[in-house]
Amino acid sequence: MTSGTLERATALPPLQLGKLTVDPAVVLAPMAGITNPAFRTLCREFGAGLYVCEMITTRALVERNEKTLRMVRATTDEADAFSVQLYGVDPATVARAVELLVDEQVAGTRPAHIDLNFGCPVPKVTRKGGGSALPWRRVLFGNIVRAAVAAAGDVPVTVKTRIGIDPEHTTYLDAGRIAQDAGAAAITLHGRTADQLYSGTADWSHIARLVETVDIPVLGNGDLWEADDALRMVAETGCAGVVVGRGCLGRPWLFADLAAAFAGSSERTLPRFRLVAEVMHRHATLLAAEHGEVHGCSDFRKHVAWYVKGFTVGSDTRRALALVSSLDELAELLAGIDDQPYPQAVLGEPRGRTTSARPVSLPEGWLADRDDPRPPAGAELLVGGG
Repeated sequence: MTSGTLERATALPPLQLGKLTVDPAVVLAPMAGITNPAFRTLCREFGAGLYVCEMITTRALVERNEKTLRMVRATTDEADAFSVQLYGVDPATVARAVELLVDEQVAGTRPAHIDLNFGCPVPKVTRKGGGSALPWRRVLFGNIVRAAVAAAGDVPVTVKTRIGIDPEHTTYLDAGRIAQDAGAAAITLHGRTADQLYSGTADWSHIARLVETVDIPVLGNGDLWEADDALRMVAETGCAGVVVGRGCLGRPWLFADLAAAFAGSSERTLPRFRLVAEVMHRHATLLAAEHGEVHGCSDFRKHVAWYVKGFTVGSDTRRALALVSSLDELAELLAGIDDQPYPQAVLGEPRGRTTSARPVSLPEGWLADRDDPRPPAGAELLVGGG
């Protein structure tokens, strides 16, 4: 792979989460349908860091839902750094799910790290009081974090959240203080409110304010499209590390750039298409090994547009790639695309889902009492099965 060079940066120290050292201080954000074992393996092959599985619902885990048990299975190379993100709204259920994980009763591998999701802005979640709506109920939020920490023992528990529900109902500073007091090892802040979904621009100034407010490590998230965005975030906010989501879609080598950047190197990866094609085939092969060739290739289709973004690819070939059903067919289609330099025009551009801002759907009366400790009714069943 060819590389570009940028100004050398000061190396960032490793992130310490309890006994777990994350070096470089880079975390792959959980993304539904994306951060499965195949994608985590591919990203890990390019760089070091912490690679979190898809969000797991605590209710489904406790009930041993078959789909959820498959999702929480670690790969062989994750034995020492298996990372799980849990979604839950009831302290007792969250505690039981954590116990099952640390006692190796469901995953087969003891996690090295557990993250709690309080940042999901999806309307079907917030309208039940879950995700980024839940920190508004600060007593309930604290009870959940404390229950998870107590059940986890020596496994570090972290929290991920957003700025708040909307600009009038911010929660992140209270959440940071409460999480710290409850024993969380770190907190991640996405620099958007729930009503923004994935629109507009992430406001990193709130990450800086949270760094000033708490003593535990703060990780920054939001609009990290290139390694140099991560360097800028660290410089502007003082955060201890970064959590990368949409920026790595179709670009797993971004983790190589992040590793180089946080080691103080100015080298950046700009692969020609022939090498991108090899990565694409490797990704599909990993999915096929996990799910079978037909289903694996079908699952790979959603990644195609991200991989080929900016490259000159004929419309017929694009359509065929979007319908690919075998590894041989994929290889033949990729071989028919001319080799070409990486399209630098797409560097720094947003990837993945973009949405318009809209009011947050909340349960009736949700904003009335911040100290109500009762779990929201039905919020776990809503996302059962993973």
